[in-house]
Amino acid sequence: MKKEFWKGFGTALAVMLACLLIWRTSLVQQLIPWEYLPFTVGISKTAKVNLIEDFLDRYYVEDLDKETTLEGMYAGLVAGVGDRYTYYMTKDYLESYLQNTGGHFEGIGVTVYQTEEGEVIVYSVMDGYPAQKAGMEQGDIITKINGKDISGLSLDEVAGQMRGEIGSTVEVEVYHPADGQNKTFVIMREDVIMKSIEFRMLDDEKGYIQISGFKENTYDQFMEAMETLQEQGMKGLVLDLRNNPGGLVRSVYLIGEQLLPQGVMVYTEDKEGKREELICDDKYIDIPMVVLVNGNSASASEIFAGAAKDMDAATIVGTQTFGKGLVQRLFTLPDGSALNITIQKYFTPKGTSIHGTGVTPDQVVEMPAGVLDGDVIEPEKDTQLQEGMRILGEKI
Repeated sequence: MKKEFWKGFGTALAVMLACLLIWRTSLVQQLIPWEYLPFTVGISKTAKVNLIEDFLDRYYVEDLDKETTLEGMYAGLVAGVGDRYTYYMTKDYLESYLQNTGGHFEGIGVTVYQTEEGEVIVYSVMDGYPAQKAGMEQGDIITKINGKDISGLSLDEVAGQMRGEIGSTVEVEVYHPADGQNKTFVIMREDVIMKSIEFRMLDDEKGYIQISGFKENTYDQFMEAMETLQEQGMKGLVLDLRNNPGGLVRSVYLIGEQLLPQGVMVYTEDKEGKREELICDDKYIDIPMVVLVNGNSASASEIFAGAAKDMDAATIVGTQTFGKGLVQRLFTLPDGSALNITIQKYFTPKGTSIHGTGVTPDQVVEMPAGVLDGDVIEPEKDTQLQEGMRILGEKI
């Protein structure tokens, strides 16, 4: 009896295992289409891309945007280099990029930045442009554009939504911290000429020029500022490069030729070791100078600060700079997209590569406790500016 029981139990168990195996095989076949997994050693790039597309078409649970998927593939290919400054640009992004470096764009006339928490905050409102006329203010937190919440969007995506064809309108909703109110503005876009230069006399002798970025039109704006300040009796200059992310090397070179003595301003080396130099001539404005920098001073602004330091042309005041010592070149593609590729490393006149380290100020001065790089602060409380003025006073 016991023997028959175990024999029957074994038969039942075998049947159950067989059914389980059949069910599992059926499920796996649904999840993994074996016909697409040939047991071969290799596969061509084209075939692999087609295979991946086929998998996504058949099995991805949501609808696919084929164009977005392909753009992501191109971006991923370039990202595989592992250099954050070498990247793929879509056609739309390229157009925005060229507008920005060209010094003008079609928009409402604000500059914005993004906090670590993702909030997009108005950094400045440009004088005379639509945003200012509508009532937007520095410090406003943008919450919606055209009625849609911007949470989760990148800074570029938010800026892109505020830009558009001249004469078109955009609805921008902001939170105004000063009174705790939400405000909505309907603003007509214009051709906005970007001001990358702010200037004024600090007192009867000291001039001040702030450069927020090196764009196509920065040099012309700089020369206008210098002429005005000289007419007002400037004997020494505070050049403020804090929070300047860089820009066009040609632009910083033209300004360097005006302020730096004769010699190599910067040199670059490519992957073959080929060296190229940018050399300042002996015709320059010989004036006592202090250069202000901080952790957001990068790339082209570091070229100037590093040259001014090595050439003993200025006293560098502030905190360690960002440390971007790479040069990129833009390569456009036939479909209107582009590649931004790091092609060279640059070095200060004394041969120092600042990439990853930055420029060390001659006089390290921290901002007051609680003040971060990029925060707007009154000149009287700006410890870096005040120290710069003190040092400049000794030079004049």
